[in-house]
Amino acid sequence: MQDDMSGREVLRFAPSPNGWLHLGHAYSALFAFDMARRLGGRLLLRIEDIDIGRCREEYLEGIYEDLAWLGIEWETPVRRQSEHFTDYEAALRKLRSMGLVYPCFATRKEINDAILASGIPLQAWPSDPDGAPLYPGICKNMPKARLNELMWEGRSYAWRLDMEKAVREAVRINGGPITFHEDGESPRGDTGLISIEPELFGDVVIARKDVPTSYHLAVTVDDALQGVTLVTRGQDLFSATYIHRILQVLLGLPAPRYHHHGLIRDDTGRRLSKSAKDMGLKELRAEGITPADIRRMVRLD
Repeated sequence: MQDDMSGREVLRFAPSPNGWLHLGHAYSALFAFDMARRLGGRLLLRIEDIDIGRCREEYLEGIYEDLAWLGIEWETPVRRQSEHFTDYEAALRKLRSMGLVYPCFATRKEINDAILASGIPLQAWPSDPDGAPLYPGICKNMPKARLNELMWEGRSYAWRLDMEKAVREAVRINGGPITFHEDGESPRGDTGLISIEPELFGDVVIARKDVPTSYHLAVTVDDALQGVTLVTRGQDLFSATYIHRILQVLLGLPAPRYHHHGLIRDDTGRRLSKSAKDMGLKELRAEGITPADIRRMVRLD
């Protein structure tokens, strides 16, 4: 684990190279950069490229070009998650040894079919903070012999965190309820010490057969290994902190502070996204937009 012996704050910007950066990314990157300068801290750049199928080198080069154009400076070397799967495998092994994860072989269709079989319409089934239907527990209590049989057959599977057991163990380790410190503002408008509610996610996926991690596990491990002390990110990731905090406790990792900031939205109130193919910084730059214009557009001038 890398600790910043100088006592300086350590922040990070962690984009995924699966599309071009847009104004929302610019706001988040500039926010972290400005915060690091204001605090006299360090800014790290981390490339979250565990989704190897969607990530492309041209997008990675675009990230470097866009950030440099914005005037953002970061430390090197840059950590790429795809080069550190062994770190995440080690964390997964620890959770497995604690009996807190189990393999789930159910496909998305099988999960939907199980929900429908319950007699509850999909639209009425409880969903997690990200809008996905809560896992109905198809494989949770499957006999071990059957699980081994499915693994032997080579079936694809995901490792799910047994949230009920995980919360119980984390509270025991922590010696009481688990909280995190919010320096910014939650979507509810509160700040300061906030209690986690990981049960809202149910038995969340934290790794897969072909990729030994998930966003949640990788970001938790990386923040600890890189000595991050202050995580700045959008309010759309506020609830994810519940999962990250419980993993930190279970894995014996330090807890950074968090500052969740507002999101950049279009005129209709929709937040910008790569999937919606919102105009990228590369296109804006080609149209003659300047870094100063970008700061005005995201209200950081």
